[in-house]
Amino acid sequence: MTADAATEPGVGGRLAHQLRHQLPLLVWLVVVWNLLWGTWSWANLLGGIVVALAVTWLLPLPPVVGGTRVRPLGLLVFLGSFLVDLVSSGAQVAWQTVRPSGIDRSAIIRVQLRTDSDLLLTILAESVTLVPGSMVLDLDRDRSVLVLHVLHVRDEADVERQRASVLVQEERVVRAFGTADEIAALSRAPGEPFPAVERRTP
Repeated sequence: MTADAATEPGVGGRLAHQLRHQLPLLVWLVVVWNLLWGTWSWANLLGGIVVALAVTWLLPLPPVVGGTRVRPLGLLVFLGSFLVDLVSSGAQVAWQTVRPSGIDRSAIIRVQLRTDSDLLLTILAESVTLVPGSMVLDLDRDRSVLVLHVLHVRDEADVERQRASVLVQEERVVRAFGTADEIAALSRAPGEPFPAVERRTP
């Protein structure tokens, strides 16, 4: 047995390494599955785990260089604000639907983001779409631009507030799952070119 063969990780080690890097995606898929069902049950939880494992096994994503991190404090802030947004936005959409004047007008908003991570962009797009009243229409990966439909806006200032709320949500996602370099990149102005060392390729 050669030295290289002795130090090469076995099948179990490779599987454990892959599972550790896929864990944030698996957890997020399970959460999304349960939110789509709209009710909590052990059957939905187990079904979500099975679906998440099947998706990551049958449709593997390209590896993300540098991986990701799970930051407990940032994760709590992200989940807490996400739940608050679900309740408040749901109530607003319900009121706009039943009020006599109805929904005045909607808008399609283009938001220039500050992260170029595939995983972080996916989490951001999913979290924005799951909140009632907004839906992601397009995600330009090369330019880090998110295009979303907003159900109700009053004026241009309201459009800017909606755009700012997406940037706040982006910061929460990055601080919950991003690396140190990705968190530092939040200081970059939206639209500022990414340094070559930060661009990640599959």
